[in-house]
Amino acid sequence: MTVAARSGHIEARDLTVRFRRRDAAATTALSGFHLDVRPGEIVSVIGPNGCGKSTMLRVLAGLIAPSVGMALLDGQPIHGPDARVGLVFQEPRLLPWRTVARNIAYPVELAGLPEAERETRVKELLHRVGLADAADLRPGQLSGGMRQRAALARTLALQPEVLLLDEPFSALDAMTRERFNVELLKLWERLGTTIILVTHSIAEAIFLGDRVVVLSSRPGHVVADIRVEVPRPRTLDRLDEAAVSATAREIRAHLEANEP
Repeated sequence: MTVAARSGHIEARDLTVRFRRRDAAATTALSGFHLDVRPGEIVSVIGPNGCGKSTMLRVLAGLIAPSVGMALLDGQPIHGPDARVGLVFQEPRLLPWRTVARNIAYPVELAGLPEAERETRVKELLHRVGLADAADLRPGQLSGGMRQRAALARTLALQPEVLLLDEPFSALDAMTRERFNVELLKLWERLGTTIILVTHSIAEAIFLGDRVVVLSSRPGHVVADIRVEVPRPRTLDRLDEAAVSATAREIRAHLEANEP
């Protein structure tokens, strides 16, 4: 009997991304970029400003086509957006005229899920992200943290195999951000989703990740791929340890050596 391989394996092979602008020289955001994330892994990506981290996520999400190289999901080239890959932006980007519940429901409405199934899934997600009491509110009535939770729930509505997070907690205060880190790990423990997280926080990268990938300055490429040895499950006391660990010093050294 053959056991099916676990899905959610995402790769970037020799990616180069160039942007051509009218009346301006081409800008190279990524060059010779490689990444291999196994199903169920959490990989944190950190690097200098402008090194192509967000561009990398957009290529993996199928929103940008690489100039050279390819991105793959479960061994197949990514040629456009795929429901199996969810992307959470730094800004929530909720539809202001829709309630929280209807924002979360939007992707499954577009996917044509039956109404009863949509309602069940939305109700479950509202509880999962702690927004059950805010289901009928609109984005303008929510705090920044609540809006980001709604955006995360909306992305999870299609039950993606891969979750791409582009600094989703950067606008939150420190205490709220820490709580979100713990909640993200709880979600991951339940779902087993492959996660690639872009962050500027060394402590957050270590606390969340199985590995921390460090990028060079633009054009971005991988200069270090560091295994995180912190055991799971992880609690907030590990966050303070992460900030002053040997792994943090190693990451910091690579970042300083690759400052633009």
